[in-house]
Amino acid sequence: MFVAPDPGRARLRNSTRAVIGIAFAVASAELCGFSLVASITGGLAALLALFTVLDPTVRAQRVTTALLPVAGFPVLALATTLHGAPLARDAALLAVVFAGVHARRFGPRGHALGVFGFMMFFVTQFLHARPAQLPELFAAVALALVAAGAVRFALWPIERRTPPAPAPPGLPGTGLARPTTRQAFQATAACAFALGIGQALSEDRWYWAVGTAWWIFVNTASRGETLVRGFRRVLGTVVGIAAGLLVAVPLHGAPAPTAALVAVCVFGIFYTAAPSYSWMMFFVTVMAGLLYGLLGVLHPGLLLLRFEETAIGALGAALAVVLVLPVTTHAANDAWIQRALHCVRASTAASLARLAGDPDADPAPHAAELELLLGRVRMALAPLVHPLSPLRARKARARQVLGLLDDCAREVRGLVAVAADPQASHDARLAAACWRVEAAVATLTGPRGAPEPSVPPAPRPHAAEPALAHLHGLEHALVALHVPLRTHPRAPLVISA
Repeated sequence: MFVAPDPGRARLRNSTRAVIGIAFAVASAELCGFSLVASITGGLAALLALFTVLDPTVRAQRVTTALLPVAGFPVLALATTLHGAPLARDAALLAVVFAGVHARRFGPRGHALGVFGFMMFFVTQFLHARPAQLPELFAAVALALVAAGAVRFALWPIERRTPPAPAPPGLPGTGLARPTTRQAFQATAACAFALGIGQALSEDRWYWAVGTAWWIFVNTASRGETLVRGFRRVLGTVVGIAAGLLVAVPLHGAPAPTAALVAVCVFGIFYTAAPSYSWMMFFVTVMAGLLYGLLGVLHPGLLLLRFEETAIGALGAALAVVLVLPVTTHAANDAWIQRALHCVRASTAASLARLAGDPDADPAPHAAELELLLGRVRMALAPLVHPLSPLRARKARARQVLGLLDDCAREVRGLVAVAADPQASHDARLAAACWRVEAAVATLTGPRGAPEPSVPPAPRPHAAEPALAHLHGLEHALVALHVPLRTHPRAPLVISA
């Protein structure tokens, strides 16, 4: 949402840069005399390059951006070639869906390449591209990636000052136990459902159902997360369609005001993506209506069809996550909460070693990892704290867990800051406090039946002992976590090992 916190105005800068990069890409295509279809394809390629490439280093981002055509061009050629052969096209699309989701096991680069490949298939359906247009489409995409890369890495290299936080590694597993493998089968099943029902509804606009099913699975890891994402997508689409009726339809595709509003939508997509999926979908829906206006095919009935296809895709995703190799919300909760707790222990141990004089001990990376893991915990618990969740008791416990984990993160940040001070001294009591923190974490992550940890009734240390104060606060938070995590065996937020 627009009022959501934006530390360091990172979202504002990133959104503004995205508008500039995409505008540069589209303007370059227009100056080269490309068709409207090619210009829109280039603009989408630039948007994807700026939106999905999230490697932890600038060097890795450059490599991933350079590899996007490797994933996109073959799919673009396949989709346009098979446009007139529905059965072969549909089979190829489902293969692209499976490969694109399964590629997420390789981290941010696999995720970006998978999304780019799928969207190259999608855009050919959206624009009804033909094989004869392939050379122009290839040129437009290549030019757009160069333009977006020039803005991102040369003209406005934000990441050099504030490198984006790398996503924590995915949950472990092999074969069908690997969450990304299960999700690949789920997404393929959801897209197959959306493909069949969507084509029965419309032979020309079925791709919106498939696109909805696909994007619902992006950045989700459990059944609950996917269901919540589907609800938010439908909500954002409904509101976006209403706005499209008021804004896009009256414009009748007028180029100048449409281009200006598309720029506003691009800014909104990037600015709201992190805090609100519903708002992001609102801007995506309005932008789609504006592009339909440019193509001369927009009318109120088309927007209604857009909603119907979106509902079909969301239903397909909901059925798939419930029936096809489901990953339960509790399993995801368990994994991410335990990883966050282990990270708390690692941060504490490294801070103690640093205070004891070990120059090689560095707690900062552990603290940074903890922040990322807490982000995944919030995402995993989102279904439980959703306003429409009927499980009131579990919702209250989930909120308590989130609050106490935030307390842990705050104390860890303070402890790391103290450890970084070369004037900070080691206190003998720190070792005992650190041991109690480790014992509390072991109790929370170990098998049930372990005795509940307790914090000594000593008063909180005064300001002259900041490290001990942070450790004592950490102990209190960890002991308090025992109540919501370990005292409700029939409805656990964390499943014991």
